[in-house]
Order: sequence, then C-alpha cells, then structure tokens
Amino acid sequence: MKEKQLINLIKAVDMMARPDGTTINELSAELGINRRAVYRLIETLESMHFPIYNDNTASERDKPWRLQPEYVKKMPNISVPELKLSFAEMLALYLLKGEAAIYKGTRLEAEAQSAFDKISAFLPPPVFKQLDKIKTLFIPQSKFAKDYSGKEEIINTLADAILKQKICMVSYFSFHDEKEKHYLIEPLHFFESNGGMYIFVRVPKHDSIRTLAVERIQKIDKSEETFEYPENFDPEKLLESSFDIIYDDPVSVRLWVSTGQAKYIRERKFFKNQTITENGDGSLILEIETSGWKDVKRWIMSLGAEAVVEEPEKLRQEIKNDITKLLKRYEQDTR
Repeated sequence: MKEKQLINLIKAVDMMARPDGTTINELSAELGINRRAVYRLIETLESMHFPIYNDNTASERDKPWRLQPEYVKKMPNISVPELKLSFAEMLALYLLKGEAAIYKGTRLEAEAQSAFDKISAFLPPPVFKQLDKIKTLFIPQSKFAKDYSGKEEIINTLADAILKQKICMVSYFSFHDEKEKHYLIEPLHFFESNGGMYIFVRVPKHDSIRTLAVERIQKIDKSEETFEYPENFDPEKLLESSFDIIYDDPVSVRLWVSTGQAKYIRERKFFKNQTITENGDGSLILEIETSGWKDVKRWIMSLGAEAVVEEPEKLRQEIKNDITKLLKRYEQDTR
C-alpha cells in the first residue's frame, strides 16, 4: 500500500504543477480514488506546506487546483548536462533513496548521498523540510539486511558487466559444498530478497541460469569477451514463479491452516498461483503452485502447529521427520 500512497502524492503534485492545474474530478479519475480521498490528499500536501491554491471563482466541481507558479519554477523543463528531471521525478528519487537500506554503511551509500546532494541543488529551498516530512511517512527497515561493506568494487564490476554484457570469472563460496569455487559467469540481473542482494547469472559450462548471493562472491575478473543475452529468459516471470530465491522443479502443496492463522493468510497473496478454500470452522485450505521445495518447507514449518501439509505426502513426511528430530534435541541435555 505504501507504494500506492507515495505514487498518488507524486502524481497529484505533478498534476497541480501544470500551467492549468487540475480539478478534483481529474485527480479522482487519474489516481483511482474517490473525491473524499482526493480532499484528504490535498490536506496532507497542505499540511506539508505545499503552496496549493484554487480558483474560487469557478464551481466546486470545475475549479482548478494549482501549485504557485514561482514555486514550480518550470522544474519539468530544467536541464543540465545529461540531466533532465521533472519536479515529480526528483520527488520520487528522494523517496526511493529511503528504500536503499541494503547499501547502508557502504561506499555506495555515500556515493548515492553525493548524487542526491547535487540533485537537491535544483530544488527550491523550502522544499527540503517538506521532503523530510514525506520521507518520514514510511520508515525503511534495515533489519535482516546483509552487510555489503567492502563489496563495492564487486558490485560495480558486476553492474558494468551486465550493462556491457561481459563474461566474468568469479570465485564464489558455496554454502552447499562449504568451499570456494571458480567458474565463468554471464551476469544478467540484480534483484533483492529479504534484505539480501542476489544476481541472476548464466553459467556457460552448464548452460543454466543460477542465482548467486552477491556477498559470497569473493573475487571477480571482468573479461573483454562478450555474451549474448539468453533467449526466452524472463527474470520477472522466474521471480514470480518461485516462493523465494530457489528455482527448481514445480511444487504443488495443499495446506490446512488454523483459524487463528487463516486471517493472516487471507490478507496477503503469498504465491502467484494460490487458491483458498474456506472451512466452516474458520480454518482454510491453501493450495499453491510454486517452486523452491526447501523455501516452501521452511515457511510452512515457521507456522508451527498452525498449519499441516495434506499433500504431497513426501513433504508431509519430511516435516514430520524434522519435528521428530527437533523433539529429540529438546529432550537431550545439550547444556
């Protein structure tokens, strides 16, 4: 929801910055909210001291709402070498800056701050306090974020290799084998998951797409040899098809969820392909189609006694075996 609210704020500012301004009806249609919600949005902007005014001579339905012309200062047309940003674009960048908790403590954070300092030189001085208010609408979380200090050069090299489609040799520490491996990769895309930065790569030796955790790349050497982007590879589709970051054979699961946990399941969509069947006692049956056997198993076990796997039998037995092992360990005096 927060992305929707922020986008509405930015769109509203952009529409009011037009020479002719915008009406309540236009805002309602463009933002997909009712008139009452539009008035609340305007009140929010006014409380942050955006200089909004309207033409009282027009009817309530048709009167335009505008930002004071001297405030806007024709920001959509401002230009410096290789930089053309509208007022709304600058506002969006400032908001996105708060989402970069993953880079906290690294040189990349300092470089990003330097870039924003330069951009801020083009904003009217009164805007800063308002931007700070907007920034505090939502507090970014850095909990569970991985530490990328010292990995800046590796990240920069990967980014350059992605843009130029250059093959790289990497040294990568594999948790599966508990040893460092060396192989060629074709870096394709970065993505973020649960506070961690990952990268899709193609491994030519195996002709397969794999996911690497950026922090486990120990060394990287970019070659001058280029590669062709793999045909039919759709990273967004791949991300949607899996539960977390493991992409393996499809998994079909039928899961009973207790009455107490069911309300949390109903309020969000955990899987792209999921079906919920309500039971008369308030519990529900969740049927999912995804990939990432271990990720799905880990999530189900995190629900404890509030969820029971009905199908497949293999997953049901694996979880039962793990629970048995867990009970034995708790019964032992490990102290």
